[in-house]
Amino acid sequence: MLVRLMYASRAVPAVDQEALVAILRKSKVNNPGTGITGVLCFSEGIFLQVLEGGRAAVNQLYNRIATDPRHSDVTLLCYEEIGERRFAGWSMGQVNMSRLNPALLLKYSEKPTLDPFAVSGHVSMALFEELMATASIVGQP
Repeated sequence: MLVRLMYASRAVPAVDQEALVAILRKSKVNNPGTGITGVLCFSEGIFLQVLEGGRAAVNQLYNRIATDPRHSDVTLLCYEEIGERRFAGWSMGQVNMSRLNPALLLKYSEKPTLDPFAVSGHVSMALFEELMATASIVGQP
């Protein structure tokens, strides 16, 4: 059974661009073996991530993330059983924040900043889908 999980968290101050690259690199190595796909967005110290895959694999990864010392305030935004993946093309894609139009963020929130803690999980998922449609997600499958 496939599931989709979306969470948000705040990065501890030690998470910088180098740490983010290491997280993405590790995801791209580990996720294919467990059948997990998804997309990660990191902006101004906030992680927003969608994970898709088998229920057990996604749950296990989320539990590891929730106890990872690089994350605080880990918040589950959405969890659902799915018939097909939306982000099957990425072992872990990344939102290219430099290509992100602030007007797109304003479409879904009060301010032109990424703040998944201030909007619903459905709104954050709609944002991810629009990012995918506008080719703002980068990374190798």
